[in-house]
Amino acid sequence: MNKHIAGLTFLPGYFDADEQQDLVTLLRRAVSDAPLFQPVMPRTGKPFSVRMTNLGELGWVSDLQGYRYQPLHPLTGRPWPAMPEVLLDLWHAVTAYPHPPQACLVNFYDASARMGLHQDRDEEDFDAPVVSVSLGDTAVFRVGGLERKSPTSSAKLRSGDVVVMGGEARLFFHGIDRILPGTSALLREGGRINLTLRRVDRP
Repeated sequence: MNKHIAGLTFLPGYFDADEQQDLVTLLRRAVSDAPLFQPVMPRTGKPFSVRMTNLGELGWVSDLQGYRYQPLHPLTGRPWPAMPEVLLDLWHAVTAYPHPPQACLVNFYDASARMGLHQDRDEEDFDAPVVSVSLGDTAVFRVGGLERKSPTSSAKLRSGDVVVMGGEARLFFHGIDRILPGTSALLREGGRINLTLRRVDRP
């Protein structure tokens, strides 16, 4: 059953087991062209606990110079792999936004990885939603409101689940408290992959 609160939509089990495996196969090919890298915090250089890469015409990066989107992989200097049709189809199926996503962030969480509360606000167009896909081990997802101090609630995101953050929820603070190891057999060595579809430029 779908749950929709103030633009925050949960779509449990959107991708079935075979579709999840197809996505992982696709991602393995993409990572061979655009390897995972370790982003770091601006100014401090503290590494994120996740490793990441991107798909699409633009990719999100974080380094000592700041947060930004760019067309080239920071290590290889090559363009990011193309946005897969299955993810474009997902975007059009779960959003009413008329323009396609430009970036798909691919974040890999091992058992110790976390993501602190944050807003997705490096984009020009906040009318476009953010669409998230979970693959692999279950994650404890925390979401609040428009201020960091807003009350929060948590939910478990399982492999195949999709979350859409649009409308008021587009700028809600959110994060990943922890990963629950051993809750999925999708990834051979465990862990979780999160795919995040974003529109960057204002059309």
